[in-house]
Amino acid sequence: MTSDSDAPLRGKTILLTGASGGIGLATARQLAGLGADLLLVCRDATRGERARQAVQLSGPATRVELLLCDLSRLTEVHQLAEQVLARYDRLDVLINNAGVLPNALQVTEEGHELCWATNHLAPFVLTNRLLPLLTAAPAGLILTVSSQAHWLGELETSAARRNDPALNSAFTAYCDSKLANILFTRALAERLELTPATACSLHPGLVRSQLFAGSSWLMRGLVWLARPFARSCEQAARGIVCLVNGGAKPRYSGQYFANCRPARSSSSAANLAEAHRLWRISADETGVGT
Repeated sequence: MTSDSDAPLRGKTILLTGASGGIGLATARQLAGLGADLLLVCRDATRGERARQAVQLSGPATRVELLLCDLSRLTEVHQLAEQVLARYDRLDVLINNAGVLPNALQVTEEGHELCWATNHLAPFVLTNRLLPLLTAAPAGLILTVSSQAHWLGELETSAARRNDPALNSAFTAYCDSKLANILFTRALAERLELTPATACSLHPGLVRSQLFAGSSWLMRGLVWLARPFARSCEQAARGIVCLVNGGAKPRYSGQYFANCRPARSSSSAANLAEAHRLWRISADETGVGT
């Protein structure tokens, strides 16, 4: 029988987005190995089921469930939240991991720029909808995966700017969304002050993953040149698992992390006035968080 010291996350339920590959899958396998029960959110049913089986092998005694959702569609994000709310009365950890970087600006059926919808609005909606479950846990935790790319981001998020190729590009949209991840976390931490829940954001490092597979040839070339300095998905996942397994202490709520340690963010990401402005923009665009 596995002891509690071998399975420190036994009894905890964790929801993880973007779990079908890359950092998400590596994180899920490590969390299952520590005894956590997992809700894996994936877009594709075939890849998702393959991931679920792989994660189950890493933690045979854990419960691993697959939930399907295209996070670029906020209607589906609401449906995902309804599923979870209907079946669970507590959620210990929410890991907003899923992210995209397309090769050109794209607009979703709902009228949002793709990076903004998937990388920021989806975590904003899902987190707000699931807050009752997270605050019902003894020490709920919300982790949102950002990036050092946030240093290049700006909070100029009007629909006209995001959807106008003359004013933006897919990469700048990605950087804007990663800045939003950190600002969202800072504003969220303020709202959680009187609850037992904690919110943190993190940079997983330069990772050899498929994130850049759909980006421009120039971006793929730069990433290829940087491969000798990049870490594996398993190494990046350890930083996330470290925060789940005690590294994200309540006193760090709102903090940005790298390598499981508090890290310096850009001055824009540290601006609480901008964090509050982002929250208002996001609430207006999604109808939640008001």
